[in-house]
Amino acid sequence: MNALNEIKELFGKNMRQYGIMLALVVILLVFAFSTQGRIIIPNNMWTLIQQNAYVLILALGMLMVIIAGHIDLSVGSVVAFIGAIVGYMMYTWHVPWMLAVLCGLVLGVIVGAWHGFWVAYVRIPAFVVTLAGMLLFRGLAQVIAARTMAGFPAGFNAIAGGSLPNFLGFVPNPLAGLFGEGSPFGVSLDGVTLAIGAFAIFGMIMQSWRSRLSQIKHGLMVGPMSLLIGRWILLGLAIAFVTYILSMNTIGGTPIVLILVAVLILSYAFVTTRTVFGRHVYAIGGNRNAALLSGINTARVDFGIFINMGLLTAIAAIVTTSRSGASIAAAGTGYELDAIAACFIGGTAVTGGVGRVAGAMVGALIMGVLNMGLSILSVDANWTMAIKGLVLLIAVTIDLVSKRRATIG
Repeated sequence: MNALNEIKELFGKNMRQYGIMLALVVILLVFAFSTQGRIIIPNNMWTLIQQNAYVLILALGMLMVIIAGHIDLSVGSVVAFIGAIVGYMMYTWHVPWMLAVLCGLVLGVIVGAWHGFWVAYVRIPAFVVTLAGMLLFRGLAQVIAARTMAGFPAGFNAIAGGSLPNFLGFVPNPLAGLFGEGSPFGVSLDGVTLAIGAFAIFGMIMQSWRSRLSQIKHGLMVGPMSLLIGRWILLGLAIAFVTYILSMNTIGGTPIVLILVAVLILSYAFVTTRTVFGRHVYAIGGNRNAALLSGINTARVDFGIFINMGLLTAIAAIVTTSRSGASIAAAGTGYELDAIAACFIGGTAVTGGVGRVAGAMVGALIMGVLNMGLSILSVDANWTMAIKGLVLLIAVTIDLVSKRRATIG
């Protein structure tokens, strides 16, 4: 009975997180059924990652911005501006692509510092500052990329369009006979992708085990071991499924951009939960006045948050430009809305102070699956936008209603 109560308490604390993950699984199953499995064929899964990498990257930065009680409306325009600068350097000045990428990252930090200065030290609301930035950098992007620039080096295009080299060879597909000859599921499996998937499962188990030991060491409540093993099984099966699908991709093996995104996710999960800066961000979002009175330099933290957002926006700009193979003034249109929606759908509180990297990533994946699933079903783009808007409204409503019930309770 005690174990049952512990499980209920643990699930109660994380109910929103589990609910979002369940929603993603349900949405994926619905589209898998309605599209007759087309959404989960290897090449479409590869495309899903490639097309939504920018949302995952921007959501990491937007998460910290929203947790601290701010908002950034400029990221779409900054993506276009930095993409135009990087493209111009390679196309007109013939700068080596690695140097152009480095300059783009530095420019992103400068843009973030520009926004951070006005928000943190002049104390102009972030909404106003980034709204001005949205107009400013979109205008600059249109001036720089007045005409489309294309024909970039292959190394640059591989950032978003390439795969890791298959130096481990191919492995026979044990389930190939179930799908029949000529099926996209009947090809051999990429060895590198399988190795990465196995490492991911091992890393997940080790991280959760170390976390459990740390909780026990500090006298915190932990759930029964059976619950942890069940979590390992579920997450392990999810990772194994994605690994299996990607390893059958006929375009290539593991996308390079997936490795980039995975490294960023792990890094920011660590920053938000294990560093002083991350704890300060949550403290400021929870109660800015209390954080200030406790000795936190709120201006410096705000400045750092926007520098971080600028850096991640630059990375998203490079990925976007690499994927399209061209610099265009209209790039990044609506990106800020996708990033904000991903955070809110993933459980980030509208009022700040609450949010997790895992939730924001699941929110971004929900948006991506909706986009691809509705596209495969040939749903009009206008209806797709309307459906995404309803999903966002429902997610925010659930968050606010659950908080009110908790307050009343």
